[in-house]
Amino acid sequence: MDITTPIQEKLDLLDEKFKAINQKTETHLEGLLWSKPITYWDYIQTDALLNLQIQRTTLPDEMVFIMYHQVNELLFKMILWEVEQLCHTEKPATPFFTERLMRISRYFDMLTTSFDIMGDGMEVEQYMKFRNTLTPASGFQSAQYRLIEFASTDLINLIDYRFRATIDRNTSYEHALEHLYWQAAGKDHQTGEKSYLLNAFEKKYKGEFLRFMEEYNTTNIWQKFKQLPEESQKDVMLIKAMRHYDYTVNVTWVMGHLNAAKKYIESKDGPQEATGGSDWKKYMHPKYQRRIFFPALWSEEELRTWGENV
Repeated sequence: MDITTPIQEKLDLLDEKFKAINQKTETHLEGLLWSKPITYWDYIQTDALLNLQIQRTTLPDEMVFIMYHQVNELLFKMILWEVEQLCHTEKPATPFFTERLMRISRYFDMLTTSFDIMGDGMEVEQYMKFRNTLTPASGFQSAQYRLIEFASTDLINLIDYRFRATIDRNTSYEHALEHLYWQAAGKDHQTGEKSYLLNAFEKKYKGEFLRFMEEYNTTNIWQKFKQLPEESQKDVMLIKAMRHYDYTVNVTWVMGHLNAAKKYIESKDGPQEATGGSDWKKYMHPKYQRRIFFPALWSEEELRTWGENV
């Protein structure tokens, strides 16, 4: 093989790369002699991915339920991947901020329009049978979704509406965690007693939640928006994108989830509680908690009627 100029240039760049990490270029080049060509199934880890669906019953539609939620978790991971880049970029440029925000919004648009898969893709009779084998597990226990919330907005906007006046930036993260809006789904606030659903969730993820709350306290999406130049913060299209993300996550997606749940939980057998035993309507419906990521971007009337006209 002739060592042409383009090849020599690439060899020089490789040499620079490996010298920078105190490695020998010839060693890595020799390693290429024994490496296998990459295949699609190896790169995507198809075999491993397709063997992660383990049914607990013999009912076929349970497989739909499992795969749908696994797809959700993969999309949550994609969202967190983009959020991390956005929030950990010091003083992000407006085009970068806008582009990353639109990526995040598109992922949530996918989540929002996907509920027909679960809402219309399972037989009610099958669901009402296999759901009992899932107890006390619940979609409430999606830790990635909680991390997305922490990284999107100031913590005060995730506090149970009843306790916001008693919490500020000087409040400990531990105390704030005990008063997050989703605690209402698994805690009796008069007695303080927590359900098994909530206890198991916190045992698994509490430490991670507290670290994430602290990490994103001043670096969340809203705080990054406030770092943009003043003219960018007034940009009509950017504000529209921020509002779209806020409404999609906290109203449209939530209502899609709620309506899909209602179809099955409020079936012909009569009203039943969620698999985890949560007060699912008051936890899920946006009009009760009015969780809003960017309240400064909404009018007083929009804030007052949040989630009521859906």
